Amino acid sequence: MSFINTPIKPFKAQAFKQGKFIEVTDTDVMGKWAVFFFYPADFTFVCPTELGDVADHYGEFQRLGVEIYSVSTDTHFTHKAWHDSSETIGKVQYTMIGDPAGVITNNFGVMREGQGLADRATFVVDPDGIIQAMEVTAEGIGRDATDLLRKVKAAQYVRAHPGEVCPAKWQEGEKTLAPSLQLVGKI
Repeated sequence: MSFINTPIKPFKAQAFKQGKFIEVTDTDVMGKWAVFFFYPADFTFVCPTELGDVADHYGEFQRLGVEIYSVSTDTHFTHKAWHDSSETIGKVQYTMIGDPAGVITNNFGVMREGQGLADRATFVVDPDGIIQAMEVTAEGIGRDATDLLRKVKAAQYVRAHPGEVCPAKWQEGEKTLAPSLQLVGKI
């Protein structure tokens, strides 16, 4: 089932962010761009490389007005312990949501049945709370924050420029397309 162009569902969760425990709700997400970055578990192998990669690019996401929410079915306490014990995760300044009951993970349809773990999945959410992009990969396939940034920029561009679309490999500042009858069969 595709979640594209659907609103995020209500949730309330505990999270760890910059040395503090905080509560995060779906209403906190409204009014700004957001990325929900699901991963299977803390203290694992591919997951810290991904979270570290996003941490290395967090400033750029912030400049674009994007908040990052990493989500696993671990608790917010486990997130703090991982943050305090791992050099890579210690770089994380964005919100690390604990979802031990699986509410958010199930809301986004990425709970692994019978395992209690999230799939490796990414969702880009616009300021209206509508999902604009999603990606789900197999356990052993790590994601790339640079490509995620490209997708966010494309989503922001399309929202700001109705009637234009971003072609494959589009990078900020490059030519876009304006779909029309004249383009059919010409690309």
